[in-house]
This record gives sequence, C-alpha cells and structure tokens, in this order.
Amino acid sequence: MFYFLVVIAVLLLGYAAVLVSFVRRGRKIPPAAYLVLAVLNGLLLAAVLAWAVSR
Repeated sequence: MFYFLVVIAVLLLGYAAVLVSFVRRGRKIPPAAYLVLAVLNGLLLAAVLAWAVSR
C-alpha cells in the first residue's frame, strides 16, 4: 500500500509540474486538467485514509 501511495504522489507532483509549465509559458490550463487534478487528489486522499485505518 505504501508503494501505491508513493506512485500516486509522484504522478500528482508530475502533473502539477506540467500545469505550472503551461502557466509559465502563458497558456491557459484546459478545464479538463482541473478534473484530472481533483481525481488524483481524491485518489491520494482515499489511499492515505485507507492506509491509516488499516494500521
């Protein structure tokens, strides 16, 4: 379960870095990007809660 948390966290950080690079170039962030970011955040939160409860 710990490795799953690490993988999701790395994906979230990588995706956030891509969005930051879009903003720095002056591009607008697509609306679907917010949905993907919310899904990754929710998945990470659910995984952390499940991991905490199982301990």
